[in-house]
Amino acid sequence: MRFRPLAARMSLCFLILLGLTSCLARRRLITRNGHAASQPLATADIQGLLRRIAQQFERVRDFSATVDMVPALGSTEKSRITEYKDVRGYILFRQPADIRIIGLYPVVRTTAFDMVSNGTDFRLYIPGKNRFVVGKNDLATSSPNKIENLRPRHFLEAMLIPPLDASHEKPVLENFTDEDNAVYIVHFLRESPDGPLRLDRQVWFDRLSLTLVRQLVFDPLGNILTDARYTQWQSYDGVPFPKHIEINRPQDEYAVVLTIVKMDMNKGVSNDKFVLNQPEGTVLQVLGEKAPTAAQPPSPPPALKPKGRKGRK
Repeated sequence: MRFRPLAARMSLCFLILLGLTSCLARRRLITRNGHAASQPLATADIQGLLRRIAQQFERVRDFSATVDMVPALGSTEKSRITEYKDVRGYILFRQPADIRIIGLYPVVRTTAFDMVSNGTDFRLYIPGKNRFVVGKNDLATSSPNKIENLRPRHFLEAMLIPPLDASHEKPVLENFTDEDNAVYIVHFLRESPDGPLRLDRQVWFDRLSLTLVRQLVFDPLGNILTDARYTQWQSYDGVPFPKHIEINRPQDEYAVVLTIVKMDMNKGVSNDKFVLNQPEGTVLQVLGEKAPTAAQPPSPPPALKPKGRKGRK
């Protein structure tokens, strides 16, 4: 029996390819974050990830934290960033939205800033400027003095990722997995007053452990308001919480890195911890109004009442 010429040639090519497999194919090991990607990736659906966000938020009723802070003023766009290291800080929080943050100067440990918010209003005391700033959390006024752009609300939104607001947000899941990344990204879309959906925020989960690793918050034009990153998750009094948090506010031209030194979780924080009165002799600035001069006697600011639950002693 004679083979047809075409069939013979195809058979010969196939045999040659089998012999050259080791020369034509190269096995390459995928690495992520500098480590071989040998660990199998976890899988989850959008409902499971939304439950993780809600459970983490609900488990943190209150806390008192001592932190090391590295504030940075400036921006990469202006090619100038100034970091202030060895800043000790104290952060107090109570559901639903009471938060107080105190920062101390390096070495001397005197107060650099003290700010408090009840979720609607905030107060900021800057001893070095002899200034006491009050205003609404949703007021977008920006100060050329970048430290005056600090807002308790920004810290709160970064440290505690809020769950889905089903009445205003629509979640969409993205599986962003390639040779360099392995994350789930939950996109939260919000309907604008004029109708179209816009990207409101993103929450990123590491696909190795399904832990929260990043949150991005956007303004109506799609610009980044907050970029928060979370690492070194630990258990504090039985509640998981990131020990290391990086918060970047590019439009306000400041950033801060928080490293938890000590954390008391869900042990109660009393009302008096969220009271910040204007010190005598300081200059009052009400955001949205013209800043007063030292010669102008400041009017007393309106009372700010904590909105949290009654604290345990």
